[in-house]
Amino acid sequence: MNGEAQILNIESYRIQTDTSGWAGKIGLDFSMIKNTKSLMIIGNTTHVQYKTNRNLFLLLGKYNLLVSDNDNLIDKSILHFRYNYYFKPRIIGEFFIQGQHNAVSKIDFRGLWGTGMRFKLSNNEKFHYYLGTTMMYEKEKTTQGIITELWRWSNYFSFTWLPLKTMRFTSTTYYQPAWSDFGDYRIASQNVFTFLLSKHLNFKTSFNYNFDSLPVDGVPETQYNLTSGIVYIF
Repeated sequence: MNGEAQILNIESYRIQTDTSGWAGKIGLDFSMIKNTKSLMIIGNTTHVQYKTNRNLFLLLGKYNLLVSDNDNLIDKSILHFRYNYYFKPRIIGEFFIQGQHNAVSKIDFRGLWGTGMRFKLSNNEKFHYYLGTTMMYEKEKTTQGIITELWRWSNYFSFTWLPLKTMRFTSTTYYQPAWSDFGDYRIASQNVFTFLLSKHLNFKTSFNYNFDSLPVDGVPETQYNLTSGIVYIF
């Protein structure tokens, strides 16, 4: 199932670096399969960030398409911009804006913007813990033509484990209730493992889980997926 349909986990895309300047990653997948059915798979993730002493600018774009005999099993895209300002090493202000599309989840377009705070709870070299809370405005149009606008309270807890210089494990869980109705909420969890193959190549595997208490009609409350692939780092 499509496990990243609702909430983008930006934590797994942050590049940890102590130096200022540019950093980024590009991942591209393309497959064509013909047996009893015809399959075409396209995937792209482009991530660029720029860091100074107190500022971090991050831009992320994702696109995934899976077509089986002219039927779109997956068709989704996300464009996300985020700005962080470091008031102190462990206290960080955040602002973000995001647009996304997911045909399978019947989201024609969802626009988000929000602002809040991010707190670094640990300064251990091998373990990093973060807690974030933001106010987020959401406007959504479904493929059925239904438009909703509301405010959500977005909260997340994230930790990163670095057992070796070549290995990294990140786990993040989000909880996003609507301010007008706490029975309308979303929960998302993502667990990502990466292993450095060479200076510019990473192997990556991730498990995504999403729960939406009030999904679009015809869309299941629970969605998940498990993926693996290669990422180019520059």
